[in-house]
Amino acid sequence: MKPIQSLTTLVLTALAPIVWGSTYIVTTELLPANSPLIASMLRSLPAGLILVLLSQHLPNGKWWGKLAALGFLNIGFFFYCLFYAATYLPGGMAALIMSTQPVLVMVLSYVLLKSDFNYKHVIACLLGITGIALLVLNHQADLDAKGIFVGLCGAVSMASGVVLTKHWGRPPAMTLLNFTGWQLLLGGLMLLPVSLWMEGFPQDLNLKNYLGYGYLAILGAIISYSLWFRGIEKLPTITVSFLGLLSSVSAVMLGYFILDQSLTWLQLAGALSILISILLASSYTGRLTSPPVLKANKE
Repeated sequence: MKPIQSLTTLVLTALAPIVWGSTYIVTTELLPANSPLIASMLRSLPAGLILVLLSQHLPNGKWWGKLAALGFLNIGFFFYCLFYAATYLPGGMAALIMSTQPVLVMVLSYVLLKSDFNYKHVIACLLGITGIALLVLNHQADLDAKGIFVGLCGAVSMASGVVLTKHWGRPPAMTLLNFTGWQLLLGGLMLLPVSLWMEGFPQDLNLKNYLGYGYLAILGAIISYSLWFRGIEKLPTITVSFLGLLSSVSAVMLGYFILDQSLTWLQLAGALSILISILLASSYTGRLTSPPVLKANKE
């Protein structure tokens, strides 16, 4: 991959976590209260159904199991953890917990992908976590213990999904949109019975609620996950994992501009620290300039 193509891929992939950063504000301002499972299901299931119907391609053989596993890790379980953390924790604190994900990706990439990492990645991890800590330093809210635990489970789920997506690649006959659609659909189907059983479908939905769910399905799922999986194919997993930290910067900035929340110099220093960590992790270009590795798995 040429340097300019690498930069373009990096920027396009970064758009996904920037959009995901708006999940916190959409959850609190547009969606019905205390319904993380329903929100997760309505974000993934309609989006996956649309993409699968448009592409009209069925996976074969072992790919049913692989797509189910990826749908669970990348979508079903992760969405629940994300929305639960966004519902029961301050948005910035949920982002701080999720920021452990690059560390997990580094370890899993070393084990499964035989990827190497160096001192730059370690420093980038420290800068990233420190940056997010500075972003949420001014929060004075009681923290829900279960919310913290579920948030950590979400970080593990996302890290595992990123690495396995890179490890397995995708079937050569399956387009990127089809690959994204099946994960969203299967993940949404996993959430459907659980969400209806535990929460039930919310009553008396208004226009604001519908707009929130539509935003999450179209921008937060179809568009952002297509860009995200494209980035996983073309970039090193460690680089992709650090881009995920942008969601916390996005969440804080949206809170400042839309909700009139405070923004201190420490928070600005935290955002700068995160950007430096991303640049530092991306500067290790040993594999950035190599062509993407898509395993020629037979369907």
